[in-house]
This record gives sequence, structure tokens and C-alpha cells, in this order.
Amino acid sequence: MKSKFKIVALAFGAVAIVGGYALYANANKNYNSVLQTENVPLVKASYTETATPPVDFEKAATSAVPAVVHIKTTTRFKQTAGKHQQQQNPFGDMFGDNDMFKKFFGDGSGSFQQPEQKASGSGVVISTDGYIVTNNHVVDGATDVSVTLNDRKTYKAKVIGTDANTDLALIKIDAKNLTVMPLGNSDDVHLGQWVLAIGYPLNLDVTVTQGIVSAKSRNIGINRQGAAPVEAFIQTDAAVNPGSSGGALVNTNGELIGINAAIASPTGSYAGYAYSIPSNLMKKIIGDIMKFGSVQRGYLGISMAPSNLDDAKKKELGINDEIDGVWIMETDPTGAAAEAGIKKGDAVTKINDVTVKSSSELAVQIATQKPGDKITVTVLRGKEEKIFNVVLKSKMGTFASQKAAVIEALGAEFATLNKEDATKLGITGGVQVTNISDGIIRNQTNMRQGFVITKVGDTPVKTVDELKDVINNQGSNFQIRGVYPDSKEVYYYGINDFKK
Repeated sequence: MKSKFKIVALAFGAVAIVGGYALYANANKNYNSVLQTENVPLVKASYTETATPPVDFEKAATSAVPAVVHIKTTTRFKQTAGKHQQQQNPFGDMFGDNDMFKKFFGDGSGSFQQPEQKASGSGVVISTDGYIVTNNHVVDGATDVSVTLNDRKTYKAKVIGTDANTDLALIKIDAKNLTVMPLGNSDDVHLGQWVLAIGYPLNLDVTVTQGIVSAKSRNIGINRQGAAPVEAFIQTDAAVNPGSSGGALVNTNGELIGINAAIASPTGSYAGYAYSIPSNLMKKIIGDIMKFGSVQRGYLGISMAPSNLDDAKKKELGINDEIDGVWIMETDPTGAAAEAGIKKGDAVTKINDVTVKSSSELAVQIATQKPGDKITVTVLRGKEEKIFNVVLKSKMGTFASQKAAVIEALGAEFATLNKEDATKLGITGGVQVTNISDGIIRNQTNMRQGFVITKVGDTPVKTVDELKDVINNQGSNFQIRGVYPDSKEVYYYGINDFKK
């Protein structure tokens, strides 16, 4: 079925407009738009007051373009062959042949047999001394990164830090007195607002397109890179194409309000919608990388109910569709929310007095906090409103449903080995594989039914619950160790790409 996108013309009422366009003018002092809060001098553009004053994109584009850079990467085949190819198309199994959502990577679509892969993207200068923000997927796995400025000068770049959960990365070039794009407040972005998208699409020179903000706090399920992805995209109809990843979404004041990250497309090229990471979220994530070397992420310790729950589950949780809020499906017993008194079935309506109506809105509010931060969480419990003071923790939290899903993904059934059988095998305990069906174990190993697991990674396991906990805390690649009842040999089975 072909889908058609309609172009909607927006009319503005009789309003006098004064535009302000930001430029960093002091070349003798280093300036960092993420770490510093001082106001940047504004160059005002005055308009003649008319019944319908025009929207001027020229000065916003002129001031913002010098701060957007072209990033080119090289990835050596031997180091990242399978991984890099997979990230080119993270939605191959999500929408069948339609493949609706695609991450865009520039020209990095070389065949699997090439000795190296080249790709390109965009970035935004955030400090006069060479710090640049871009997408994680632009530089992930790259062995060489180069940056070309708007004045055609090219520099080798170093990756300072990345955050897969938000698809952001910080790189650095050895340069001075660069033009910096000032940050706007993405919380102030509103529907229908005019915006510009600036980047280096399709290996072209810098390109500026205009559109409007068509939605906020969009969660499209595109980020599969991190263990706890955060998606609260600004959606726009400004034309964005492959190679624009990491480029700027700019308001008519020339301020950065988003980092372009994805497009919605049946073909891989622009077809109506583009998605940007809000500047406020970027400021927190990149600021953490600059100050601490890694992201300081606070966790609330709740599992949020998805929007597509069936009626039976809604009834079990007491979900009332007439209430705007985020319903809690589970709490981590040792998490911040549970310790503060928040329960399964509560509906979160505010974080620090900021209204949240969707899981993406809640997630981005928490993502801007760090461990140890004190926040207020307003919930509805039944018809009663309650306010809780919560101290965020540094761990993500573990939920019963997650543990069950982890075991299910292995494609096997398990039972705790009794003491008598353990003694016969000369071990202190273990978990026996009682049945193997479709799943990772069958697909990746030649493990047989009856195998007794004694260790996962370096951690001993003696019960099924311990196995669930240990598996849940593993990375994508780990090793299972154990014995068979009819053999004295120790066997090892490797599990790969477990959490992808």
C-alpha cells in the first residue's frame, strides 16, 4: 500500500516579530555552549511591522551553518564487519519488506566483503576549542574519523566519549576560535514552530532545509544500541537525508534545539518525517562525558506499561484510559521508586512538577538527572494524588518479567540440581538443562539436554533464580561452563550477541 504525505500550509496571524540570531563573537575567550551558561551576544534582525510579517530564515542559516561540520569515518573490515553491517539497517525485521524506519549513515553501505567501510555524517561545534557533538551511530566502530569545517579545512578527530542509549557522541579536533552554535531550550519547542535542518546529506556540501515541528516526545523504537535506550525525539518535516546524522535542528533564532538522528522512510531517503534528539537531553549527556568521562545516569527503578496492553492486563493493573499519565507495571524491589513507596499500578503524572503523559516524556525527564539527585514524583493511586520524594540510584533495576524474558530467549528449560546428584558429579551445585527448544542455545551451540551449568562467565550458579540473575547481568557475549552426567570433562559454550 502506498502512503501519501500531504503538504499543509500554515498561516500566521497579525503579529509583529523581532528575530534574534546568535553569533559567538569573542575569539579571545574559549566558549563551550554545553558547559557554560552565559548568554551569547545576539545580532538582532528588525522587521517592518506589517499585518503578516515574514519568517526570516536567512540570518538563522547564515549564523548556524559555520558551526555544522562534515564527518567522514573509516571502519576496517576485520574489526567491525558484522556489527557495522547490522547497524546500517536496524529495522530489517520490524516492518518486513516495508522497512519503514531506517537510521541514516551516509554512504557507508558497502558490501560485506570490502576491506574497509567508509561512511559520512554531520556534527555540531559546541566549543571554540574543537569539541563537536554527533550521533553515536556515526562514529561507532570507526578506526579513523575526520572533520571538515565549513571553510574546507580538514582535521583528524578523536572520539572522546559515546552514549549508545541516547545515540550521542562527543569528538574533538585540534582547532581554535571555531564558530559555536548556541543552545536553545528544547523544552520550549512547540508544535508548528518553524525550524531548519542543517547537515551534509548524500555527500553534498552543507545543506539547509526548512520545515515545522510536527510532533514532540516521539518514541519510534529505533535505538537498539543501548541497554536502556531513551527516545523522546522532536519530529519535523524539514527534509533530512542520509549523511545528515549528527547535524543540527535550528530555530529561527539560530539556536540549536536538536541533533538530527533518524528518518522515517520506505526507501532510506527522506519521505516526510525526521527525528532529532532534544538539545536539553544532549546538553546533559555530553556535559557528563566532558566532566566525568562517562554518562552519570540516574534510575527510577520502574517498568512502564506499554500503550498496547490488552484489556485483561489493564484490568489487572487498574489502568484507566481516561487518566493522562504513565502507568507502572513493575517496580524493582531495591530500586529508588519502591524504596520511596511507589507501587505497581500507580500512574505517574509529574516529575519535578513537569507533566508527563507518555513513557518517552517520563524517560527524558529522568535521563536529565544523575544518581543521588532528589526528585519529586507525583502519582495517582486510585483517585488519590500522592507526592513522593525519590533519590535516584545508579543501577537500572531488575524486574521479574525481564528475568523471565532472558531465560525464554535462551530457548531452554532449567531445573535446580539436587544435592544428591550434585555430589555424584563432584560439584557443589548447578542448574540442569531439562529441555532445549528454539532459541539462542540451539542456534549457537551444540549443547545437549542434561547439561549441568555450573558457571556463567566467572559467576557460579546453583539455582534457577541465580541463573536468571547472572544471565540478566551479562553483556552481549559470555560463556557458559558446566558438565554432563556421563562425562568428567568440563564443557564451555559461547553465547554471542545476546542482547542485540
